[in-house]
Amino acid sequence: MGNNKLSRREFMTLSGGALVQIGLPGTFIKLSHAANAELASQLRPDGRPRLPPGQMAVESIQPMGGISGPGLDHKWQLQIKGEVKKPMVFKWDDLMKLPQTDLICDIHCVTGWTLLDSRWQGIRLSYLMDAVGTSEKAGFVIFEAHAGYTTSIPVAQARKGNVILAHRFSGEPLAEPHGAPLRGLIPDLYFYKSAKWIEAIKFSVKDELGSWESGGFSNTADPWKEERYR
Repeated sequence: MGNNKLSRREFMTLSGGALVQIGLPGTFIKLSHAANAELASQLRPDGRPRLPPGQMAVESIQPMGGISGPGLDHKWQLQIKGEVKKPMVFKWDDLMKLPQTDLICDIHCVTGWTLLDSRWQGIRLSYLMDAVGTSEKAGFVIFEAHAGYTTSIPVAQARKGNVILAHRFSGEPLAEPHGAPLRGLIPDLYFYKSAKWIEAIKFSVKDELGSWESGGFSNTADPWKEERYR
């Protein structure tokens, strides 16, 4: 089929509007066999199937829990620290003055749903990495979020153009249940790697297992390899 994407309208037409529960709060659109076959035949530019194995495309995403941060107030700031040449602290207005990126991507939850063509806006993590000057010794990025939640990715993953710190979703400011004011977005890994309510980013020589990973979830989290659990 090549790299042509199934549009949202085509997706809805093929789905027939059927509804199904997939073990999460809320109701999701279930793909028909025709729509599943269409998605399964589509390839990404990197040659992988657009819909990873074991995933079901849905119409919208539901809040997935976690301990919410205090939201955006005058005290909010983003700290960047660790193996960097110039540790920095960004207030909200500082971040909004940086180059902004609009991103359309598919996202994949470890529980089995995929949202097609999700729309986000934020700052490329690679831009901030250049601003602080990451050390050559830095091998991993540790996202530190509210209430002690953490997750990590390799520095090489962090430099990809589709990895951003997101503050808008579907054309609106990011809602608090989805991680406001700022969350990570790493579309090519399961969604638990896209930490909500980020407060600090630490660059480290060694990796550190995050909250979900310490509980048995995969640290590499590749949806196309179904790396759900360790």
